[in-house]
Amino acid sequence: MTKSWDVIVIGGGAAGLFCAGVAGQLGKKVLVLDHADVLCEKIRISGGGRCNFTNLHSSPANFLSLNPNFVKSALARYPAKEFIKLVQSYRIAYHEKHQGQLFCDDSAKQIIEMLLGECAKGRVDVRHPVIVESVSNEGGAWIVKTNASTERSKSIVMATGGLPVPAIGATAYSLDIAKQFGLKVVDPRPALVPLSFTSGEFDNLIELSGLSLPVRIASGSKGHRYGACRFNEDLLLTHKGLSGPAVLQASSYWVEGEPIHVDWLGAIERPSGFNCDELFNNEENRLKLTETILSSVLPQRLARAFAEQKNLLGRKWAEVSKKDRLTLKELLTNWSVKPAGTLGWKKAEVMLGGVDTKELDGQTMMSRKYPGLFFIGECVDVTGHLGGHNFQWAWASGFACAQALS
Repeated sequence: MTKSWDVIVIGGGAAGLFCAGVAGQLGKKVLVLDHADVLCEKIRISGGGRCNFTNLHSSPANFLSLNPNFVKSALARYPAKEFIKLVQSYRIAYHEKHQGQLFCDDSAKQIIEMLLGECAKGRVDVRHPVIVESVSNEGGAWIVKTNASTERSKSIVMATGGLPVPAIGATAYSLDIAKQFGLKVVDPRPALVPLSFTSGEFDNLIELSGLSLPVRIASGSKGHRYGACRFNEDLLLTHKGLSGPAVLQASSYWVEGEPIHVDWLGAIERPSGFNCDELFNNEENRLKLTETILSSVLPQRLARAFAEQKNLLGRKWAEVSKKDRLTLKELLTNWSVKPAGTLGWKKAEVMLGGVDTKELDGQTMMSRKYPGLFFIGECVDVTGHLGGHNFQWAWASGFACAQALS
């Protein structure tokens, strides 16, 4: 026998459970379906197991989308401070780590328990593991067939997330449903992901694997679909290439075949403090070795590698020509290198691309073509910067959707 619901949410992750809890507490009859044995694995492993659940400074500027204005309504209606209030109401202790990033003091499991608690308050029926076999629209009603039952609903919310971390069950099911109903999908690709290199300029840095330092990084360009970026963050050298927050941020803007640019000294330059020109023109450095001068502002191993790359290792600064100094400065402040690619979905934190925002109403997340069909969270062409912004999009898009359910 087919049971009837106000809304069926397909996907029991961050966006899906949050939306379901809000809708249930607004009096809707809500069913959540998920294929996983254990819900919210992505939340559980996020932030090193402590979940970077939002960011104090989350704003439209922290998101990539072909339509940058799309996020404005949802973020304004459910800003970070509202989710923080919810976290506080559950007495979950948290702390700010870096640039507004908020983490649980104890465990990411507390956020999962909170979301399930909100669903319980709204008498939401959460079923898993369940395999959704088909979604169809019959006479204005939505029919969902699973391996266990057939369900009928006024509305369907697609919240199955993106493709990263296939090991925990990531799928493209929301994108498949969008295509089934003729909605455009922006080609997905890995984002917030380490970059790999083959050979060339990177060879002399491979032996420095494990070294981390603050840099200024630039990627993309104004002419490309998601524009350009510049970040001051930590960079990590690995045996496969580059990682760390700086590179993860840059990867979202990086275009295949294009270089990224690293200013190894940019993160420490200050208008009233350290200045690269002052370092190079300081008369007190004349009798010092090149690598000694560089190691005053860079890790010693990296300083030696750069001096060696320009054949300046063991040479006193007074012996270095003006031309060689300029070449070294260019290497340090505008190191340009072309990545071979990314480390793929396995290592990506989020998905770039997804359901085209032109297909959705920015205030409700509902399809413009099919009333009652909603898309929220990562499956939409909205990708946040590193640091809790993607979770904030899950909460904000889920809230906007829940408010609109009839």
